Amino acid sequence: MKYAGFRGRFIFGLVACAAVLAVALYMEFAMGLDPCMLCMGQRFIYLGMAFVFMLAALHNPYFGGHKRYGFLLFLLSLTGLGLAARQLYLQSLPVDLVPACGPSFSYMVDAFPFTDVLISMIKGSGSCAEVQWTFLSLSIAGWSFVLFGLFTLYCLRLSMVRTKIILV
Repeated sequence: MKYAGFRGRFIFGLVACAAVLAVALYMEFAMGLDPCMLCMGQRFIYLGMAFVFMLAALHNPYFGGHKRYGFLLFLLSLTGLGLAARQLYLQSLPVDLVPACGPSFSYMVDAFPFTDVLISMIKGSGSCAEVQWTFLSLSIAGWSFVLFGLFTLYCLRLSMVRTKIILV
């Protein structure tokens, strides 16, 4: 008997997360777009997902371990979906209801405790309501919402699929 593992599926997820992070870094450094607090939170979620995908690919668990990794990735992608939805909500608000802009992410990390940075990252600020770039009439937050939705479905499928054994 030979175990047909899920390493390829985990590597696919790792490559997809790395591609999303590479595009985000390109937009920040080459295009000059400043990421807001919610954008940074979504980047951390993508980074966390990439790390878990990498661990799962290296581990290549037998008989059910892929379900645990898949469920953890599912929870992370749901968190990212929530952050992207929050940013889309802020972008849809009328101008008079948009929250005030706060300090930059790098300043907050240097000056405030971690919990305050985390809370303000989840709440967002006025800079999160700005639409700096669109493609096919979707903002960066819209594309992130779509990608997190796809990741959610992919990770849910990964956590529900059965282990296959190949008889040799």
